[in-house]
Amino acid sequence: MTQRHEPIFNVPPVVVATVVVLLLVHALRMWVFSEAQDTEFLLTFAFIPARYDANLAAGAFPGGFGAELWTFFTYAFIHADLLHIGLNLAWLLPFGTALARRFGALRYTGFMLVTAAAGALAYLVSNPEQMAPMIGASAAISGAMAAAMRFVFQQGGMLGLSGEADAHRVPARPLLATLTDVRFLMFLVVWLGLNMLFGLGTVSIGGEEGQAIAWQAHIGGFFAGLILFNAFDPPVPQAQTDTRNTEPSG
Repeated sequence: MTQRHEPIFNVPPVVVATVVVLLLVHALRMWVFSEAQDTEFLLTFAFIPARYDANLAAGAFPGGFGAELWTFFTYAFIHADLLHIGLNLAWLLPFGTALARRFGALRYTGFMLVTAAAGALAYLVSNPEQMAPMIGASAAISGAMAAAMRFVFQQGGMLGLSGEADAHRVPARPLLATLTDVRFLMFLVVWLGLNMLFGLGTVSIGGEEGQAIAWQAHIGGFFAGLILFNAFDPPVPQAQTDTRNTEPSG
């Protein structure tokens, strides 16, 4: 008898759907909306900290009270240009795939939305009067990256020694064990350092002159994903359920 394994490059449908939605939103902005419509779209669905300024005149931004709620999530579906969306998709595919396989579609979707909101909140706290819209899925993807750190360094994990296709099924490490793992700490130092360099403008990844990197949102999403991982991780490991569904092969 042999146990079935999922193909390593078999991207879950929910991740494919995420990619399609992000590309469709960007295509609408590039090829369908007029400049005025695109501006209205950004003001309605991007995250703008100044929207929450009590001293701001009523109706200064479209969407009203609803936009104060939905922009915590909708900003993550909007990207500045092809480079921006391409970089985010490059990180989403490996880490989003690992999480979607482990969490399932509903938990994955909820997790990505929550970490996007956490990134927006971190940006709001650090830039309360910022008028420029914040857009991009980087905060949610940072959360997925952090969540993956809870199991990828395990024996048999995605970054472990075996490199098996069902690496997402290994038991998760306790948060304290992850925080004291030298490999995680090295990853964290490099990741935080890059975010600081990009955020301070020391390193550029292209794009329009003056385009800022919302590094505070990345960090907020990352630590939200690291801490909230247990709230979304399935209570019954998939490896246990799969042992009941194995099929003999001749």
